[in-house]
Amino acid sequence: MAKNKMKTKKAAAKRFQFTATGKVMFKSAQQSSNTPMSRSSRRIKRALALDGELDQGDKRQVQTMVPYWKKRK
Repeated sequence: MAKNKMKTKKAAAKRFQFTATGKVMFKSAQQSSNTPMSRSSRRIKRALALDGELDQGDKRQVQTMVPYWKKRK
């Protein structure tokens, strides 16, 4: 008898990256927007270009949404 598999939330899988050390990284919401950043200052563009690391509580939530994240490359 086959076991039920957990489904991956595709929206979460697209928005988060997983490092080899177990960190969950995210990109800023503005970084992936379609609006041109030509009017923004260099300082704003640099700040938005950085990736952030999730906190422990948020990391647990993402792990439940993407159950097979350790197997991803």
